[in-house]
Amino acid sequence: MDILLIAPPWPLFNRPSIQLATLKAFISQKSPDTRIRILHPYLFLAEAIGFSTYHAISQSSWAAESVAAGLLFPENLAACNKIFKNSLKKKRGMDDNKLDPPSPDPIRRIMADVLGSVVQDSLFDDCKLVGITTCLNQLSSGLYLASLIKDKKPEVKVVMGGTSCTGPLAWDILSCFKQVDYIISGEGELPLLGLWKFLTGKLERLPPGVIHRMTHGSTNNHRLKRPIQVKDLDELPLPDFHDYFRELASIAPQHRFSPLLPIEASRGCWWGRCNFCNLNLQWSGYRAKSPERISWEVDQLAREFGVIDFAFMDNVLPRKEATRIFTKLSGHGRDYTLFAELRACHSRKELALMAKGGLKDLQVGIEALSDSLLRRMNKGASVMDNVAIIRHACESGIELAGNLIIHFPGSTGKEVAETLAVLDFLWPFPPLKTVSYWLGLGSPVQIHPKKFGIRAIKSHPFFFEMFYNAKCNEPPSIVLTYRGDKQVQRRLWRPVEKKVALWQTEGRRLRKQHGSLLTFRDGKQFMRIRQVLPNGKVLTHTLRGLSRQLYLACLEGIYLDDLYRMAKDLPEERIESFIAGLVEKKLLFQHGKRIIGLAVRERGRSAGSI
Repeated sequence: MDILLIAPPWPLFNRPSIQLATLKAFISQKSPDTRIRILHPYLFLAEAIGFSTYHAISQSSWAAESVAAGLLFPENLAACNKIFKNSLKKKRGMDDNKLDPPSPDPIRRIMADVLGSVVQDSLFDDCKLVGITTCLNQLSSGLYLASLIKDKKPEVKVVMGGTSCTGPLAWDILSCFKQVDYIISGEGELPLLGLWKFLTGKLERLPPGVIHRMTHGSTNNHRLKRPIQVKDLDELPLPDFHDYFRELASIAPQHRFSPLLPIEASRGCWWGRCNFCNLNLQWSGYRAKSPERISWEVDQLAREFGVIDFAFMDNVLPRKEATRIFTKLSGHGRDYTLFAELRACHSRKELALMAKGGLKDLQVGIEALSDSLLRRMNKGASVMDNVAIIRHACESGIELAGNLIIHFPGSTGKEVAETLAVLDFLWPFPPLKTVSYWLGLGSPVQIHPKKFGIRAIKSHPFFFEMFYNAKCNEPPSIVLTYRGDKQVQRRLWRPVEKKVALWQTEGRRLRKQHGSLLTFRDGKQFMRIRQVLPNGKVLTHTLRGLSRQLYLACLEGIYLDDLYRMAKDLPEERIESFIAGLVEKKLLFQHGKRIIGLAVRERGRSAGSI
């Protein structure tokens, strides 16, 4: 084998690496004589330790990184074990997981065996280049794997790429870890192709985008005014997932499963201005495939691998084309199940069309329920936008997951109070998840800390505890810590944490008992709304005539002036009184001059369009 591309633990085990599948297809297209193979050792680790245990660890970045960190730095083993156990205990409480956290030592031994067996494979016999992807939760395992490769075959060149070694992290890794020869900082296709041509003598110099050491210990930066990126994503070949399916077929029959295939519609973020975000360090700008190309790719993958479960790996789907993508997928005639990430800017009708095309699981960056806090985060969305998409997703049968960032620097008591008030109206819907703010390398907050009251920044202490030794006194840390108003924020947000925890536990119990907690059925001349209160009491409200018409008009979200025009024969005071009564009952949500009806059409009982 000429090139081996390896995805180390801990990605989700039930899906192959989209990054490596795309790289393999691209290199094979541009250099047809190159023999290239992808290895997914995380699949075999998951089988060895049990899929539920693997999944639990993969959901905690600190726990995942601490496993191989203990292999890299045995002198830090006690610290790694403490991080592992505490992280999983915290995760257990958040996810209501009743299983006790596993012990890290046997998992670490099994990982060493699994990754050791990878290096012993005959595929390495004539291998010239090994590429290791280091995205979320893969840094320490990738570095440990690189050390095994260098111990076995020092002449093999090792290149790493991915979000965990982008930008300034590349220099930290090259300084600390001699087992890494090159790093691709940014998009991988063109730099990896150029590196391969350099290693095979077809290029005299390393291409831009590849960072490496010079002979006297210095590094060659290749800082670029323009990124080395594929201009037209439609020109990328279909990702090659054959290696993953080959490996899946080799595990014990009783452990096999139907995988979920990752797909890519875009790179970057079309908004790209959130102050807390560092998810787009490897991209420059926003590029998207055409809906026609995405539709073709999904169709080809479904035909070739017999899979109808897919996940868009994009940071966000394109705003203008998202509905067209799902409309085209609905024409395939397959019962797709798809996951995607969207911003809170899509209408009730758009989400209904996406659901028809197979969108079943949705991630939306809610982040805050206070307009002033959303502005400080530079989200480009309002509280009403967030409430609306939560409501519309529920009505369309889409499972929405969203984070509520707490402890954001500079948050005020007024913003917390506004958040608590809005949470009362969101009670009927699946709960959000509170996430304590963390400072990301390369985020606008990190670049302009004084604007957010941050006085000092340094690497996260967990990275120091796991990675520190004489050769690595400045560990690579994409998560940072800071001095600011942390203690103030923890006190401020405690009531929100308690309310969301109650929403998660009691809301789950009531939904299990009653189904949807706020629904309506339309009788043409009247409508009935069924409401389950937090105490479990069930109420029924009947709206007739103009009251029904006004409520139906509010379901998409409407401005108060538009309601005045609808009921032009009634005085504005009557309309305001009607709205106030339904807001008090938590049937309407009003924010400034905008109003939205919260009840969702009862599914399976109605006819006609929404």
